[in-house]
Amino acid sequence: MAHPAQLGFQDAASPIMEELLHFHDHALMVVFLISAFVLYIITLMLTTQLTHINTMNAQAVEMIWTVLPAIILILIALPSLRILYLMDEINNPHLTIKALGHQWYWSYEYTDYNNLVFDSYMIPATELTKGLPRLLETDHRMVVPMDSPIRMLISAEDVLHSWAVPTMGIKTDAIPGRLNQTTFTPTLPGLFYGQCSEICGSNHSFMPIVVEATMLDYFESWSTAMVE
Repeated sequence: MAHPAQLGFQDAASPIMEELLHFHDHALMVVFLISAFVLYIITLMLTTQLTHINTMNAQAVEMIWTVLPAIILILIALPSLRILYLMDEINNPHLTIKALGHQWYWSYEYTDYNNLVFDSYMIPATELTKGLPRLLETDHRMVVPMDSPIRMLISAEDVLHSWAVPTMGIKTDAIPGRLNQTTFTPTLPGLFYGQCSEICGSNHSFMPIVVEATMLDYFESWSTAMVE
């Protein structure tokens, strides 16, 4: 989860988020190099005493400032398109979960299990026990097995919502009457927090998401207990 004065992204807990972090670092390095080059050119123009009178015939400069930006855009676009493809690729998920947004809570349905449906409400600050994060903890967590591809089917019952878990690299809109899907594979055990990321009304800030990644044995015990 995020912490005070954090400057970077949260640590990755899925392969997609690791790819996103690598792409962020790659693009940021390109931005730094371009900014340094532009600053150098500006400084050079302000400090030099030389002039160039042949300003109407500079084919070399024209070629450089046309070809170089095109190469830079290709170096950024290719990794970006690769990640977009990986985010849309869903092959043989081990588990499918439907998340339905409401004003103002989430409900979850494990479509591979009969009668495994529950609502997830935020725990009010007055009822929190020591150590639980404020405005992020829920009464029922979405429990998933670790190292298993999970497919999420996301929709909404009333207005626009957005199901977002930063550490998993997920932010998918929940639209009434439409079913969106995304996938993630938790690589670490633990609790991963998210929130609704689409303004959906007065209690928009009070419908958190908690994903609990556990070992397969614990998940099977949990699912059996929930169904019973």
